[in-house]
Amino acid sequence: MTNNTTTKVITYPAQLVGAPQAGGSIEVRSPYSGEVVGIVEEADEKTVEQAFAVAAGPGRNIMRAMPAYQRAEILEKTAALVQANLEDYAMTIALEGGKPLTDARVESVRAVNTLRLSAEAALSLDGQQPSMQRSAAGAAKMSFIIREPIGVVSSISAFNHPLNLSAHLIGPALAGGNSIVLKPAAATPLCSMKLGQHFLQAGLPPEALSIINCDPPVAEKCATDKRINFLNFIGSEKIGWMLRGKLPDGARIMLEHGGTAPAIVEPDADLLAAAASLLKGGYYHAGQVCVSLQRLYLHRGIHDKFLEMFTPMVKAVKTGDPTLPETEAGPLIRTSALQKVDESVKAAVAAGARLLTGGETLEHNCYAPTLLADVRPGMNIYDHEVFGPVVAVMAYDNLDDALKLANDTPYAFQSSIYTKDINNALKAALELNSTAVMINDHPAYRVDWMPFGGRKVSGIGMGGVRYAAEEMTELKIININNPYQ
Repeated sequence: MTNNTTTKVITYPAQLVGAPQAGGSIEVRSPYSGEVVGIVEEADEKTVEQAFAVAAGPGRNIMRAMPAYQRAEILEKTAALVQANLEDYAMTIALEGGKPLTDARVESVRAVNTLRLSAEAALSLDGQQPSMQRSAAGAAKMSFIIREPIGVVSSISAFNHPLNLSAHLIGPALAGGNSIVLKPAAATPLCSMKLGQHFLQAGLPPEALSIINCDPPVAEKCATDKRINFLNFIGSEKIGWMLRGKLPDGARIMLEHGGTAPAIVEPDADLLAAAASLLKGGYYHAGQVCVSLQRLYLHRGIHDKFLEMFTPMVKAVKTGDPTLPETEAGPLIRTSALQKVDESVKAAVAAGARLLTGGETLEHNCYAPTLLADVRPGMNIYDHEVFGPVVAVMAYDNLDDALKLANDTPYAFQSSIYTKDINNALKAALELNSTAVMINDHPAYRVDWMPFGGRKVSGIGMGGVRYAAEEMTELKIININNPYQ
């Protein structure tokens, strides 16, 4: 590792609420080396209770009274502080989450943009003035619609983008005038803590934001506390749907789960460009992205030619120490995740899939970038999210067949097609059951202003800064009777 220092980081409830922690401490370890790269204090039930009490009391009142321009100023100042510490954030991302340093630097820059977009959203969450003269009953009325903060937002994050996901959870919530309690992923809390410190430095009242680190039994309160008005959860489908059933009555929810992102390659596509694009889409962050390419449909006419080109590209992906700038794929987040991926690959090969490259565990929780051909429905590697550096290939005869296969899944998130035929591109765009369709790009493509979220098992609600801010506000119509009309 290039950085062996241990950083002491204190959880925010101890600072914001003023109560001592009754819990212990949590060691944050590099998934690559196993070394301790940070320590956070562990919140107990009493601390979580205090966090929500503050969020629902003074935190909510302070944010409701704060003008939009002040919220925007705080978000802009926080963005500037992150901008001034990009390399520190990038190294923290690489150390705690195992994301290659090159990609971690990109994430850090994206987080700056996410915060600036949140500042813009704070200034543009406008209402409407509908005409009341559409019927006699409204002819003597004037009306306007405003947006109000939803109240207390509880957010539970995932490990794979520890900085930018925190920015996406905190930024839009504050833009909408809400208080927020954030629970980062247990494996990657350090970036969230650094970001919270920068929010305070930027002038955010401490009552508006609590960041807590705790074990799952305590963390469940972050979705069940009766003061929650909105739950924003990013993580596994099993946990997300379970928490939905435990949410307080009247609370709204946004769930972002994963999927089995498909890509279709038509025979007229630029195969070299498609291969380079799909390589990034499938193996970026060792496939640990909710929209990572997993199912690759190749037209039978170009199937063999494409794989002859693509296989050595996959084999050449540099896997190893995430803190080195030449690394392209780092470790999986934990040993259990590594074992799960390996079991799925071995089961697919035993069921008849062809292993073209990879299929083996490496040192330091790494898994060799893997490419499987002759995969079919019914294999776990095809039917369920892998969340690892594995791409499963299937041949198809015509576009209708490919679209049917791509849609035959309980997941629906992002998808893609590679073709030079505008008619086929638009046909796929309209018929693929997903919230985003990329034409001549991989399904993991995203910029932070885009609407982003899943359908079906993949989730509820729509992220993307402006869209998320709207989700976390409520409409109110105000009618005025005009006696002079």
